[in-house]
Amino acid sequence: MASSELAQKLQRRLLLEKSDPQPAPGGEEEAAAGRGAGQEEDEEEESRSSMLASADSELGAKLSRRQDINEGTARPRQAKVFNPYTEFKEFSRRQIKDMERMFRLYDSGKDGYIDLMELKLMMEKLGAPQTHLGLKNMIKEVDEDFDGKLSFREFLLIFHKAAAGELEEDSGLMTLAKLSEIDVSTEGVKGAKNFFEAKVQALSSASKFEEEIKAEQDERKREEEEKKHRRAAFKELKSAFSQ
Repeated sequence: MASSELAQKLQRRLLLEKSDPQPAPGGEEEAAAGRGAGQEEDEEEESRSSMLASADSELGAKLSRRQDINEGTARPRQAKVFNPYTEFKEFSRRQIKDMERMFRLYDSGKDGYIDLMELKLMMEKLGAPQTHLGLKNMIKEVDEDFDGKLSFREFLLIFHKAAAGELEEDSGLMTLAKLSEIDVSTEGVKGAKNFFEAKVQALSSASKFEEEIKAEQDERKREEEEKKHRRAAFKELKSAFSQ
């Protein structure tokens, strides 16, 4: 009888252990540590996947735009409005106006750009014709938006690079800068021969800028006065004939 009860108790105990197994000593800590390590690995993997996806997306967008440019189907990016007098402080107002006149002269399409054919005509008129590949390389060197033509800002970059000594002596752009009759070799901070000259020019650039503006204003005032005198003289002449 006792042995039968003991057998029943042992059997019941075995059933309980099978239905609700107890963790081994230290098992909970090991399981928690394992879960934590696994979670950290999952988070790191997810972070890497996100970074790779972002890089792939950016690279894909750049490659796609480059393909559109090569095929001639890319939409031109909207040009940012810029102030040449503040962005290219190494040049005087008169120099920038001379560059603008030259740019407009060769922008025969009047679209605000100098394309490959217009650049070809410019170099021919300057007496330094270039090959088709040479013209493409000239544009490529300053073509920041990869549209295959020169905006006014990119045109100014030619003279900026020439003044800073960033162009090869025998390059097409250097030839353009030299033959343009716009002297950028000694004027402005970038063309200074040493640090002290650059510092003096930097300090005086503001006053020089103001002097040029005042000179332009005075010139406009003189023109207005001359117009007034001419109108007054015309009225007097008209009244003399009408009497």
